[in-house]
Amino acid sequence: MIRKVKGTRDILPPASRLWVEVEAVAHRVFSGFGYEEIRLPLLEPTELFVRSVGEDTDIVGKEMYTFADRKGRSLTLRPEGTAGVARAFIENGLGQRPQPLRLSYMGPMFRYEKMQRGRYRQFSQIGIEILGAATPLADVEVIAALHSFLASLGFDDLVIVLNNLGDPEDRQRFIDVLKIELAPHRDELCSDCRRRWDTNPLRILDCKVPRCRELIVETTPVAEVVSDEARRHVDEVEVGLASLDMPVRRAPRLVRGLDYYLRTVFEVISPQLGEDTVICGGGRYDRLISDLGGARVPGTGFAIGEDRLVEVLPEAFRRRVLERPVVAVLPLGAEAAATGLGLTRSLADRGISAPTEVTGRSLKAGLKWAGKIGARAAVIVGESELADGEVIIRDLDRGEQERVKLPQVPEYVTRLVDSDGQS
Repeated sequence: MIRKVKGTRDILPPASRLWVEVEAVAHRVFSGFGYEEIRLPLLEPTELFVRSVGEDTDIVGKEMYTFADRKGRSLTLRPEGTAGVARAFIENGLGQRPQPLRLSYMGPMFRYEKMQRGRYRQFSQIGIEILGAATPLADVEVIAALHSFLASLGFDDLVIVLNNLGDPEDRQRFIDVLKIELAPHRDELCSDCRRRWDTNPLRILDCKVPRCRELIVETTPVAEVVSDEARRHVDEVEVGLASLDMPVRRAPRLVRGLDYYLRTVFEVISPQLGEDTVICGGGRYDRLISDLGGARVPGTGFAIGEDRLVEVLPEAFRRRVLERPVVAVLPLGAEAAATGLGLTRSLADRGISAPTEVTGRSLKAGLKWAGKIGARAAVIVGESELADGEVIIRDLDRGEQERVKLPQVPEYVTRLVDSDGQS
């Protein structure tokens, strides 16, 4: 037997319905904010992620799926989406379009990381980016769109966790302070952080090793050494979010795992799910496009892991999607087959799932099949009823049935389904 690759998975019905609905909500909410979808390649030149995400990040150093193609070019399965958006912005001359440019994306990403609950080596992300706006209001918009998306899925206890990373010009000043404070404990740091000490000390703040985290808590937060301009920017973001009644909390040591972030970085948590349950995160990256060879174009955005999101969806949303009504259409005989499929089309146009029995089962076997698929009702298209222009609709919950004229079937079934939703 050929089995799936470790770290990948098959998303089977009915669970796949949750993915379809989550993505539909994302399209609806983000398009309402003016975002249009961009579809990016799964493969990118490795250099794109080395230059954007950061050579000393865990993503580049440990997690990327990188290989040489037949011509010896180094290619990488994309581990995240923002770098690809930046590359597409430069390559396709998107700076010539009206600014700011609002883009959304969704699709698979790949990281070779430790397998654990909610984390896979092929995973999916949903994200948005706004390019060409340097104002705090752009950050507020991105977070507001994210908040609206999650609220549409039924989350009602979300908290925005916010930090200020300052500008690149502030980094060396902060790194000097960090090294002075950690110097007496340098030997207590994990091996990765001792390596980061010389290559990228800011990554020490992102370490998950317990002892490193204990030491980091005692250091000066980066927000205390940033410029006045950077401080005003993030303060205005916080005020803007508060004005929209979105709970905000400062997290002085939040850095995220990507080198291109500056000033605003944020995560969204749900206290109901636990303080360590990060639903998603993002931030500002005003230097990314210029670092990749483009113009100086500010940007801000977020990405959310769809695998984890689906796992923690509110129960009410999950029930609504998974328990949707199904109506089985049972044509009896060859002459009834076309009529049965016609009814399926009419009901599908009304958003009702109404699969037709197509294997030639008897009425008894067809009703048994209808029960197995969880059908609410069965539309029985018999030859004698069809001769009178009618069908039999059997209520499988109540054990009742009624003859209904063909033209009235869609309306009758719709009322039956709607009455369930209102009860």
